[in-house]
Amino acid sequence: MRQNKLLGELLLKEGIIEDSQLQLAVSKLKEANQRIGRILVELGFATEEDVLKMLAFQLGIPYLKLSGIEIDRSVITKIPVKFASLNKLIPLSLDDNLLSIAMADPLDIHTLDDLKLLLACEVKVAVSSEDEIVKAIRKHYGVGADTMEKMVEATADELEQEALKADKVENKEELAEDASVIKFVNQIIAEAYNDRATDIHFEPFEDELRIRYRIDGVLHKITTPQSIRHFQSAIISRIKIMADLNIAEKRLPQDGRIKMNLPEGEIDLRVATIPTVFGENIDIRILPKGKIMFGLSQLGMADFYLKQIVSLISRPHGIILVTGPTGSGKTTTLYASLSRINSDDKKIITVEDPIEYQLRGINQIQIKPKINLTFARGLRSILRMDPDIIMVGEIRDSETAEIAIRSALTGHLVFSTLHTNDAAGAITRLIDMGIEPFLVSSSISAVLAQRLVRVICSKCKESYRPEEVFLDEIGFKSALKKRGLKNSTFYKGKGCEKCMHTGYKGRTGIYELLLVYDRIKRLILQRTSTEVIKEEAVKLGMKTLREDGWDKVIEGVTTIDEVLRVTEAELNYIN
Repeated sequence: MRQNKLLGELLLKEGIIEDSQLQLAVSKLKEANQRIGRILVELGFATEEDVLKMLAFQLGIPYLKLSGIEIDRSVITKIPVKFASLNKLIPLSLDDNLLSIAMADPLDIHTLDDLKLLLACEVKVAVSSEDEIVKAIRKHYGVGADTMEKMVEATADELEQEALKADKVENKEELAEDASVIKFVNQIIAEAYNDRATDIHFEPFEDELRIRYRIDGVLHKITTPQSIRHFQSAIISRIKIMADLNIAEKRLPQDGRIKMNLPEGEIDLRVATIPTVFGENIDIRILPKGKIMFGLSQLGMADFYLKQIVSLISRPHGIILVTGPTGSGKTTTLYASLSRINSDDKKIITVEDPIEYQLRGINQIQIKPKINLTFARGLRSILRMDPDIIMVGEIRDSETAEIAIRSALTGHLVFSTLHTNDAAGAITRLIDMGIEPFLVSSSISAVLAQRLVRVICSKCKESYRPEEVFLDEIGFKSALKKRGLKNSTFYKGKGCEKCMHTGYKGRTGIYELLLVYDRIKRLILQRTSTEVIKEEAVKLGMKTLREDGWDKVIEGVTTIDEVLRVTEAELNYIN
């Protein structure tokens, strides 16, 4: 009680809390069965950092921020992960029989005594927040390390160590239903969702099972316990059971779906497996159910682009194509466009593979190649349903392309996607598929090429100055000149806890909109090359992907490196 009172009086003396707040907290000490610092934080009278700093001052020990601190692997192994997780502590260093640790509760004398007895050494304590310690445990021990430790302990009595190392579990299906395996897989998925990952990759190799998250379009390897490789088959079997796949079939690729409930809400998971040399490779695509759809104005389009797109999607007929590689946000742009024009007086039908998000008021069809429900067949059937607007998930072949074009020529507004590097490339791709140039020129209204670039983290954003020679080489100086600017302030993210030390958080789009004017139509009819069409479009006012990227660099939204990463080098006449 005296310890609690001293801490409260120190916070009062520093002006962090008021006397009435301290008295209220003291009155709750007995019924809450908590220390006064925790009560003050829960009541909102003080922040956890304020309390911990004052506690550290009171005890004469350091207060540490653990983010960015690297801990040697040999030190981590000194304390079992179960003990560290249970008592909210993490080892920092070991020097001459003196172990330095960070604890959320440095007043927990019993835990300190247990630690001294366990390791037969002296212990030096620093204080850190519980949240930071949990993150540090995850970072240095690995995601699900405590669960994995239980799994090893549980099987140690049943299996010889040699059999464990060789992954010779006799009944992998039974092990896949083990509570610890289920918990571990759930932890991996939950952590990925909380880290804003769009995909989880399980990749088996000769001596490890590598797990990677794709966050903001970039893959990040996550730390996992070394013992995970012993349970590779059980983990993969568990995922296949969840996705209702055939766990006995390991020679052929399989696809499935999982619905999963998390504290944050229900999510859909799309699962794909493929056999590799060292086992089945699994990709899990995370699709938050009921995710708030982006509006067109939230996609990062410049105002002049937005006005042009709104005008295009308001037309009664024609084809609007969105192009770019996988993961460039094409589907999001199409959904945002459909949501914008969706109304009771329009019938909208889509044919997709897969249906990633359900749109209220829109008829969505999932293609099923196994029963011959292809894009072409689905599109042909849609035309008999009296639609006003059609969306075809992707034009993959000449049959689909021809039906889509004829749909546009018969008075329908058609949306679709193509995998091409730029907007002009979509024109020549259709002609290469065997579509007559006169059909292409008369049906295509516009082609929107896009990429996603990472946004600089707002918390650790700082200015810097690149080399002048470098700016000249990449064409940035000429881009400034074109905009009537002499200079620009450049920004980058230093890296912090908020952005997982990447310097980026979130993504936005960069765009290239090719409008099919009469001059472009004439070039299409002449079967002109992509380069010539692009050059003419630039003369008519089209901004290229890289130019739109430069605008976002000038605005301080993203970095030069990001624009260079997602765009190809362009010809001098474009820069």
